[in-house]
Amino acid sequence: MNRTATIEHQPIARDGISQQLDYENQYVSFWLENQLLGIPVNAVQEVLNPQKIARTPLARSEVAGLLNLRGQVVTAVNLRKRMNLPPTEVPVEEHMNVVVRYAGESFSLLVDEVGDVINVSGQTMERVPSTLDAHWKAITSGVFRLEGRLFIIINVEALFSQPSN
Repeated sequence: MNRTATIEHQPIARDGISQQLDYENQYVSFWLENQLLGIPVNAVQEVLNPQKIARTPLARSEVAGLLNLRGQVVTAVNLRKRMNLPPTEVPVEEHMNVVVRYAGESFSLLVDEVGDVINVSGQTMERVPSTLDAHWKAITSGVFRLEGRLFIIINVEALFSQPSN
């Protein structure tokens, strides 16, 4: 059953705010290694430009360090390492930050590039393909087919609760 998701455009009121907020079907999109990924918008605290990151000795390999977010200490996670992707030549301090909340704490996911908020119909989400890498399958909740490309949805809880390789 091949269904292609479409990006839904919400009607905008005169004050510029959408009259139909559907957070269950909205995802903050971002890029890692030319792959479009997303996180449910209700799990995202904010998106930040590159930040200064203080290295933390003896931390797990995917922990890039800590950053100061208006007085709050936030753990910066190198999502490339967490997803078993090769490193880039771009220093981690130059990556964009998608700040998420998990277990009462904030974590900054370092990503290559941030995209748009994508609103898709929840009915078009498909199960994770069996051909997807086992490590990715463990932290993915599903996929959408968007205009000739897969939009992979990251399960934030699984991202932090599953062991990394």
